[in-house]
Amino acid sequence: MPAAPAEILSNSPEFTVSELSLALKRTVEDTYGHVRVRGEISGFRGPHSSGHCYFALKDDSAKIEAVIWKGVHGRMRFKPQEGLEVIATGKLTTYPGSSKYQIVIEAIEPAGVGALMALMEERKRKLAAEGLFDEARKQLLPWLPEVIGVVTSPTGAVIRDILHRLEDRFPRHVLVWPVRVQGEGSAEQIAAAIRGFNALEEGGKIPRPDLLIVARGGGSLEDLWSFNEEIVVRAAADSMIPLISAVGHETDVTLIDFAADKRAPTPTAAAEMAVPVRAELFVEVASLSRRSLACWQRGQDHRRSELRGAARALPRADALLDIPRQRLDRASAQLPRALRSNAHAYERRLSAIGGRLTVTTLRTQIERGKEKIERLTAGAQRCARLHIQQRETRLRYVAQLLNALSYKGVLERGFALVRDAEGQPLHAAASVGAGQRLSIEFADGRIAATTDGDAPPADAPKPAAKPASKRTTDFGVRKAQGDLF
Repeated sequence: MPAAPAEILSNSPEFTVSELSLALKRTVEDTYGHVRVRGEISGFRGPHSSGHCYFALKDDSAKIEAVIWKGVHGRMRFKPQEGLEVIATGKLTTYPGSSKYQIVIEAIEPAGVGALMALMEERKRKLAAEGLFDEARKQLLPWLPEVIGVVTSPTGAVIRDILHRLEDRFPRHVLVWPVRVQGEGSAEQIAAAIRGFNALEEGGKIPRPDLLIVARGGGSLEDLWSFNEEIVVRAAADSMIPLISAVGHETDVTLIDFAADKRAPTPTAAAEMAVPVRAELFVEVASLSRRSLACWQRGQDHRRSELRGAARALPRADALLDIPRQRLDRASAQLPRALRSNAHAYERRLSAIGGRLTVTTLRTQIERGKEKIERLTAGAQRCARLHIQQRETRLRYVAQLLNALSYKGVLERGFALVRDAEGQPLHAAASVGAGQRLSIEFADGRIAATTDGDAPPADAPKPAAKPASKRTTDFGVRKAQGDLF
């Protein structure tokens, strides 16, 4: 009889979940340690906040999870992009946490030229939408630059071709910024060179170029891919120095060609665009000089002919002076008669005026003047008498007012004014001490006196002295006057 299922299972080794997951991981990694997988990127939404990238590779019938660690992603030349068919190189491993296998990608590249072209077209549409390829942004190339900056590899044939072509056409000062033109980090070097030339100061130790040439020889689309990178295109579009793009051969097209101010089919053609041919300029200058001299000679001949014609058309000097001479002779003949006529006219006018000027007329004028003077004199006298009367009336009024306010009127009524030795009026007995000399003024004169008797007690209050009032008369004089009351 066959054994029971339980008996069969009891003979198999027993694993924990972790042990089984670890065994599967070792098996997968040992068998598929290094693989290249072709597929379409699916589910890529950009790097995670940690910097790692998570997505899937798929084809028509299968899908495998993929991961790119942060450090590897930063060094990648081609970055993953949703929908792009790529060839991924890495190692296969498992993820025990979800019981699935995945590929850890170490390198990634587009799957063929078609994928690169699709990526290039999509990038071109994006940058064109930002206006980086607009014709309005492009600058005119200088006709004869003093300094030319070249961004290229210092060891290739491109720089030699450019230097030889410039030497043949018109030697110029050339500054070479050496860069890698393909491979890892080449795009960053090219962009840094363009920005570095633009950062040079005018009149600095290193001269600032008047024109830039970014050049590279021919190659495949993969070889020229550095000039399709977004960092290079933006650097070319931002350049304030006019820039010529000379990448590849005539049939090669890169995105820097659209951002540059001018595209040259080859590096040699870029050198031809940069400068004119010196020998041709010499020939053209000589030709212009000859033409200018010939034009000047023809102009001189033409002006000389016009001068001769104008001289023939002018009349003789005698003919020009004939009529003025006749007018002068006629005026000379008429001058004596005119002087006599003018003298007669003034004589008649003087006689007419003299006839009107008689002795009677003069007397009449004098009498009228005298009458006018007498009228003015009488009026002035009347005004003077009236003014004097007004002043006398005002003076009498002021005198009466002064007499009414004067203290002498009070003295005439029998009062007396007592002053101290300094001449200040005294208003109370308390202010007079024993033996004090006084001056007493009556209406008819003054007498001197000395006080007798006891002095007033020391604690007797003394009246406050009143300040002398100042009065102003109509004559503008201020006079101090004491108060009798």
